[in-house]
Amino acid sequence: MIEAVGTQQSMMQAIRSARPGGHVGFVGVSHDVHLPGDELVFAEVHLQGGPAPVRRLLPELTGLIWNRKINPGKVFDLTLPLEQAADGYRAMDRRDAIKVLLQP
Repeated sequence: MIEAVGTQQSMMQAIRSARPGGHVGFVGVSHDVHLPGDELVFAEVHLQGGPAPVRRLLPELTGLIWNRKINPGKVFDLTLPLEQAADGYRAMDRRDAIKVLLQP
């Protein structure tokens, strides 16, 4: 699963980076983002997303923050070049990283 953060450009980069049959996920509702339909169809990837379930998750997350179990200010704790995406997923799988930022 590739996560795209930001604009149309990052979403298209995620779609182009996914292998055929892969998945690209997004959270939230994008405004004024136009994706080329023909490229989406021929990319052969699954595009999935929707609003974040904030009301369902908020009580648990608030408790984790209050009890200092998590630091809400820290999202990406490892930065790698896009070519090392597989290493980033391995680091998250081993729990060596929480979230990996891939840079072009």
